[in-house]
Amino acid sequence: MMTPPVKSGPRYNNMIQADKVRVIDGDGENLGVMYTREAIEQAAEVGLDLVEVSPNADPPVCKFLDVGKFRYEAQKKANLARKSQKTQEIKEIKMRPNIDDHDYETKMKAVNRFIEEGDKVKVTLRFRGREFSHQALGMALLKRVQDDVAEVAKIEAYPRMEGRQMLMVLAPK
Repeated sequence: MMTPPVKSGPRYNNMIQADKVRVIDGDGENLGVMYTREAIEQAAEVGLDLVEVSPNADPPVCKFLDVGKFRYEAQKKANLARKSQKTQEIKEIKMRPNIDDHDYETKMKAVNRFIEEGDKVKVTLRFRGREFSHQALGMALLKRVQDDVAEVAKIEAYPRMEGRQMLMVLAPK
């Protein structure tokens, strides 16, 4: 025995399981609480379907609508919401502990641009050779980065060592 496919979307007409429903007609007028069968008949008289718009209410709220049009509008709204959604990326900026001032400023311009675009920024400080024994320089540099972006970003992950590199993650405020 095969089970029928599960329908997605709102229940309508004979799929509505409640005995009584609160009914709103096509013009948005509240017709009050009535039996589901009676409401379906009234909707059919006007050439529309009885669609459950708020199934969790007590009693459920149903409306006289065209089901196909209702589904189309809902799908359009979902697509628009998905399109306008901004995914937050993590951009990475790599530095060395003995970075020059001009190089530092260039990197900071990039950091500020990424944060303005709404992305997170991972600042990676790589230690090579004897630099590894001067981790205090690295901490001072990351503190300077932190102070420079204090107005536009907050620290999501405080500076920490991972092998030969020091990491810090900044997120837009």
